[in-house]
Amino acid sequence: MAARRHRPWGAWLLAGAVLAFLLVFLLWPVGLVIYTAFVTETGALTLGHFSNFFDQSLLREAFFNSLTVALASVVFASIIAVPLAYLTVRFEFRGALLIQTLGVLPLIMPPFVGAVALQLIFGRSGSVNLLLNDWFGFSVPIMDGLVGVTFVESIHYFPFILLNLVAAMRNIDGAMEESALNLGAKGWRLFWRIIFPLSLPGYLAGAALVFVKVFDDLGTPLVMGVTNMLAPQAYLRITSVGIEDPLGYVISVIMISLSILALWMAARVMKGKDYSTLQKGGSSLQRRNLRGWESVLAYGWVLFVLLVTLAPHIGILLMSFSKVWSFSVLPDAYTLAHYATVFTDSQSMIVNTLKYCLMSASLDIVLGTAIAYLIYRTQLPARQWLDYLASIALAIPGLVLAIGYLRLFKGVNVPFTDTPVVGTWVLIMMAYAVRRLPYALRSCMAALQQVHVSLEEAANSLGAGKLNTARRVMVPLMAGGILAGFVTSFITAAVELSATILLTSSEAQAPMSYGIYLYMQSIAGRGPGAALGVIAVVVVALGTYVSHRVIENSREPARRPNE
Repeated sequence: MAARRHRPWGAWLLAGAVLAFLLVFLLWPVGLVIYTAFVTETGALTLGHFSNFFDQSLLREAFFNSLTVALASVVFASIIAVPLAYLTVRFEFRGALLIQTLGVLPLIMPPFVGAVALQLIFGRSGSVNLLLNDWFGFSVPIMDGLVGVTFVESIHYFPFILLNLVAAMRNIDGAMEESALNLGAKGWRLFWRIIFPLSLPGYLAGAALVFVKVFDDLGTPLVMGVTNMLAPQAYLRITSVGIEDPLGYVISVIMISLSILALWMAARVMKGKDYSTLQKGGSSLQRRNLRGWESVLAYGWVLFVLLVTLAPHIGILLMSFSKVWSFSVLPDAYTLAHYATVFTDSQSMIVNTLKYCLMSASLDIVLGTAIAYLIYRTQLPARQWLDYLASIALAIPGLVLAIGYLRLFKGVNVPFTDTPVVGTWVLIMMAYAVRRLPYALRSCMAALQQVHVSLEEAANSLGAGKLNTARRVMVPLMAGGILAGFVTSFITAAVELSATILLTSSEAQAPMSYGIYLYMQSIAGRGPGAALGVIAVVVVALGTYVSHRVIENSREPARRPNE
């Protein structure tokens, strides 16, 4: 009885600690950014800053350019992902699993790293255009300006649509397709009227993520020299005009608003519509064999898509070994000197990356497990709001969060020292943790849902307290989901640039993403930058592999009793 009387107090204290963290490192900084955009220097409310924003032709152009690039990237990402998903799910396709796996590889490379590699392959003097000019006498300027940004973003983010769409198509009840076939629907009509509408939730989820990611991306436009977009303009105003510049905050509010609007519209389109199937575990879409000419077209399209989407990986690998690569299809000479430079001059960046990512991922799983416990194992009022508040981070650009930190902690020193908080690496780590918290939270919530409450009750009945039950029962049973959330948080933080570029105050604090950006600013530094990029890709790839292995191993015990 005593344990029961104290249980609510423990839950309230835990909820208070989680809420305090979210308040200080997410809600307060973002709220301060929004507040600053609507007040004058004296604190009076005003819309004048927004009026000034739209009065400036450069900022109006940046707004429409960002919107255009984000929408165009969704369109071109869909053109890549939808046929790829449909071909590999709907038809007997040799190597379908390999194709889907290769199709996800662009996600493990930061888009700003891929942008440099793609310029060497598809730029005006890149490999493809040199061949086209030699063979056919023309070139395709696909890497210029906004077109180039759209091309890079589409190639990098289309896997979000591919992954969600493949999952949605696999869940379609095959009986619905059979009914449509019996009524005469086939080919394009069958896809457009039956299959695609039933997989619309997956498509919209992926498309909304692509829009948000592209709209918020800072690194790619900066590396490509495109500054007439919102994210680069916000960065340039804060770094050149200063942290007090109101237009930087106006741009931040617009970026937040459009990110939230995109996610809301994706949910709104599906509201009131039923996409469920009548049976679970029934037959999925019927796979059929491709005829001769269909097979040629399908494999030709898949090969073309994979060559284009894997071009950044090929390019960055060649660049990391190239001694000279200019106005030639392939490097003129090869060397290992770039890797020697990185391991000599940039060891601290690799160590910093591992340190920040390990600490932020650990913090994420602690918070994720705590929130999951409060939601599923307590009866606290409004506990679901902890999930909602933590998930807000999905719609907050890293650049905006960094601006909020600089504003909130301006003039604040580390306790008992004269060191400014904004001059430490702690804010970099906290930004990583806050931005990746939704990923770890989803994994922890899914893991706890699979732990039946009767197991905890049995431990309690045998005399185990709440802490012992959590340590000896809950956490071990949640281990697979917790580790998957940890790895997801770790690998996505390893390539974060938007927040890093503002919060890094010295090269001694710089992680790999910042080092890659610095190297890429000069022609001489692109070799070491590419080598550091390869190392970052390897770290992320290993993390992704470990995550998949952990998830598969955690499923094995559940499968064996049924075998």
